[in-house]
Amino acid sequence: MIIYDLACQHDHRFEGWFRSREHFDSQLAAGLVDCPHCGSPEIRRVPSTVHVGRSTTIENPTALQPMTLPPLPDMRAGALTAFRRLTEMLLANCEDVGEEFAEEARKIHYVEAPERSIRGVATAEEYQELLDEGIEVFRLARLKSGDLH
Repeated sequence: MIIYDLACQHDHRFEGWFRSREHFDSQLAAGLVDCPHCGSPEIRRVPSTVHVGRSTTIENPTALQPMTLPPLPDMRAGALTAFRRLTEMLLANCEDVGEEFAEEARKIHYVEAPERSIRGVATAEEYQELLDEGIEVFRLARLKSGDLH
């Protein structure tokens, strides 16, 4: 299920729940989505607020626990040293899912796989589709421990 924040031409904001992006696109094209406030069929997606949480188990996705983040690198040590430490931390704490990154990110987002930190490879198109679905991802250069010289 995808939840989109929507607005009409009069800036009335509301939520829409859709089975997939394709279902949203087809319903919008068919004129089946309209503003619940004024009935306008001129609808657009608007930026959503961010919700951050971690499920304790895949069987109980509503039970949340606080997200713990590792300490940030000491920026006083210099940018290169901080980048090396950050890279080492990401390599040590993120599962490399390789070419399956987009698929695995979706499974985690839709609670079809255990929540965990992952890294991998995605095309520019896959990256944009993940963002469009509200899945938080970011791009970095491909990280390998041997590149930290």
